[in-house]
Amino acid sequence: MPVRQLLLLLLVTLCGSAVVVNAGGFPNYHAHFDFISWDKSRNLAQLNEAQNWWQSAAFYQIYPRSFKDSNGDGIGDLKGITEQLPYLKEIDIAATWISPIYTSPMADFGYDVANFTNIDAIFGTLADFDALIAESRKVGVRIILDFVPNHSSDEHEWFKKSAAGDKEYKDFYVWHPGRMVNGTRQPPTNWMSVFRGSAWQWHETRKEYYLHQFLSKQPDLNYRNPKVRAAMSDVLRFWLQRGVYGFRIDAVPFAFEIAPDAKGNWPDEPRNDWVIDPDDYNYVKHIYTVDQPETLDLVYEWRRVLDDFRKENGGEERVMLTEAYSPIDVVMKYYGNGTAEGAQIPFNFLMIWVGNDSDAYHFADTVNTWLKNMPEGRTANWVIGNHDQNRVGSRLGADRIDMLNMLTNILPGVSISYYGEEIGMTDVWISWKDTVDPSACHTNPDIYEKFSRDPERTPFQWSDAKNAGFSTAAQTWLPVADNYKIFNVQRERKEPLSHLNIYKQLHALRNESTLWHGSVEVKALNKNVLAVTRVLLDDHTFVLLMNLYDATEKVDLKNAFENMPDEFEYVIVTERSSAKQGDSVPSTQIKLSPKEAVILRSPTKLTTTVGYYSYYVPKNKSVADES
Repeated sequence: MPVRQLLLLLLVTLCGSAVVVNAGGFPNYHAHFDFISWDKSRNLAQLNEAQNWWQSAAFYQIYPRSFKDSNGDGIGDLKGITEQLPYLKEIDIAATWISPIYTSPMADFGYDVANFTNIDAIFGTLADFDALIAESRKVGVRIILDFVPNHSSDEHEWFKKSAAGDKEYKDFYVWHPGRMVNGTRQPPTNWMSVFRGSAWQWHETRKEYYLHQFLSKQPDLNYRNPKVRAAMSDVLRFWLQRGVYGFRIDAVPFAFEIAPDAKGNWPDEPRNDWVIDPDDYNYVKHIYTVDQPETLDLVYEWRRVLDDFRKENGGEERVMLTEAYSPIDVVMKYYGNGTAEGAQIPFNFLMIWVGNDSDAYHFADTVNTWLKNMPEGRTANWVIGNHDQNRVGSRLGADRIDMLNMLTNILPGVSISYYGEEIGMTDVWISWKDTVDPSACHTNPDIYEKFSRDPERTPFQWSDAKNAGFSTAAQTWLPVADNYKIFNVQRERKEPLSHLNIYKQLHALRNESTLWHGSVEVKALNKNVLAVTRVLLDDHTFVLLMNLYDATEKVDLKNAFENMPDEFEYVIVTERSSAKQGDSVPSTQIKLSPKEAVILRSPTKLTTTVGYYSYYVPKNKSVADES
């Protein structure tokens, strides 16, 4: 939910350029175990049995307005998603999370929820949702819903009753009569909305201001009221009962504001001197309105709802994915603490920071920062795009799409794709006249492009037919990309080295034991070349090499890493590669063309001690004890 200007607030302290970690979830510990006692078949079976379905899964985000239109109105819908579930299975997706489909006036395209337990008519009905769940079970693709807890729509019954002073709902939202300054009533604080201007809106009926950290049509719920927490937990239970496998939690850091003082007042936030636009969200420093300590307890509370449901109903673990553009030390707390479980997947947005001019050292630092900071026993995740960020092909270069998909899929843990990344979709320029995103519409024609999220939300490109096969409508809700006849599923299925087929190969490769359980080392070999190694005893070694720039590079893996075999074979290549899949290459003489990325595999299996960090931890023995 937070728009891209929020990223300016995140300060990340990056670590060194190379870290070797245990991919089983025990990062950065020196674990010099004796591999002689390793019984691969027995211990891999134990590890596989202990591993939950999501821990090495590929997730996929669907923006429902843009995925598939089944009724010709120019807007994607639930029946369209149901129709295309076999496609998700084709590309080996374990679970898809769907941006909001709840009843909504669509002021923020579904993130303003008027009914948390019903489906908006634009997308279909509850019966259509149930049909989606039923088909997902047949196909084998789990459904994850977007949960929007910070606020509702001002058209929600709760808000209407709260504004009317209803005793039950009076304190469901954050209200204040305002403060008098020289005889004039003003908002209670200087807090700013993400969508510009004051975060307070006067309500004429109630004669008070209400807090809205996003649009004025999105009033903030009051989580200091236990009744609100109970009601929202019931929302989770409602959808769990209907068969969802978990939730992506939207805009988590905004859930709590600092508690009011004894008189019911809040402090102003301090000024940001480097921002001069008084309507800009960053005009003040958000020390009282985001990342409050109570937020973590709320996340832990929701995790208990998911775990209790599983205990009562059985089946696989239900998952929570949390969205927080917060400092990394705060994000890591979303995993849980010593006494409470949190989100299995706190989104890792660090790669959003990587720019078009970032070199291999920056890439390595970005990856290793997460691995270094991740708590013991947790699972990493890798995100390069979503509905709030420019598409990765536009942000980092269309000629780097394959290598970035390779990176997120060879690293340990969960990979998360935004729809269209697998076929190379890029941003579409949207004129001011055609702009519909409120983040942009609340600005002006001179600056709207900096705020608009429309370019990355355009219709999915299924074929070279009208509207890219997305819709039969005369006009789609956002324009289709001009390049859809080149970049679409139908065409790319037929091209061996298309983005789509490389993506499929990557997901097939994720089933290798080494990529499930092997150690990982991420290192910049020089400014231009990033290398990732995955190593597992008694199994093949895998290496990703990425040449980020336009010079030809030569790589000597034996000089760069310990215990490298004399020879590798190419497992995945791109159209930039002169080598073919299955070709052999000496470890000391690997040539990379400009912007080329390849994945290599050792022809033999590792049978000697790696000497770094182990993926295997004996029972009742702490990895830290071996450091």
